[in-house]
Amino acid sequence: MLAFPFRRPPTHAPRLGAACLAFVIGLAAAMPALAIDARRPSADIIPIRAEAHPPPGAAGLCGLYDWACAKSNRTVLVSEDMMTTVRAINSRANRSIRPLSDYSQYRIAERWSLPTDRGGDCEDYALYKKRELIRAGIPGEQLLIAVVLDRKRQSHAVLILRTGTQDLVLDNMNSRILPWQKTGYTFLRLQDPRQPARWVSVMAGGMLPNS
Repeated sequence: MLAFPFRRPPTHAPRLGAACLAFVIGLAAAMPALAIDARRPSADIIPIRAEAHPPPGAAGLCGLYDWACAKSNRTVLVSEDMMTTVRAINSRANRSIRPLSDYSQYRIAERWSLPTDRGGDCEDYALYKKRELIRAGIPGEQLLIAVVLDRKRQSHAVLILRTGTQDLVLDNMNSRILPWQKTGYTFLRLQDPRQPARWVSVMAGGMLPNS
């Protein structure tokens, strides 16, 4: 489980304390960008700062689902026709998967897996969407699971779609597909687009600077 659990129904989700928020902000200000990301990126692309440990719930993800961490060594420019497919998959997942915490389903705090017939939580939605979009022809390294703080400073997981020109957010809490910087979320870390089996820190957006 993460140091704070992924977003659950609002009545049960814990809030991040002020001291912890101050620590996150200070960490972002002090952390230099990686040399590979030294060129100032477009604001449409999530910045990468440094390598990071995976969220605890994702520790065994690559062994469970090889496609979740696979690297195809190709990229595609996501066309408007492809975006129609993306919207359909995103909406179908949000309509058909019942929100259900890992504790309710497995009696454990955190388990990253595909949704079951009973439902799933936020990272389960993200995994389902990633699998379906890979099947639709989008390379896995353009579909990255990210850990964020939402507008209420509650922990949450979303799927990032890298279209070739911008990073878009597929969110189980909202069927609108938005550019990452328009969500109001604070992005903490995500799968490394160069190697999705690894994770990188972001520390941008929301309450944090984007550079």
